[in-house]
Amino acid sequence: MGIITTVIIGFIVGLLARALKPGNDRMGLIMTTLLGIAGAFLARYIGVAMGWYTQGEPAGWIASIVGAIVLLFLYGLVAGRRHR
Repeated sequence: MGIITTVIIGFIVGLLARALKPGNDRMGLIMTTLLGIAGAFLARYIGVAMGWYTQGEPAGWIASIVGAIVLLFLYGLVAGRRHR
């Protein structure tokens, strides 16, 4: 998969994760894209560790979105503590 494809898929996954998670998550386009890409990597890492995916197999859309939501929740916890 090329870099452009990874960025586009990461952006879509990041947008879907932000739309599905309740609350106000103020992020720009770049942070949304990085969130989606990191969510896909997290889902793939956990999937390989649990035996759901083989090494080198990309994570699916749903797993990527769930991974991005987990990262978004963790980001909210860290950012919430900083602003108090």
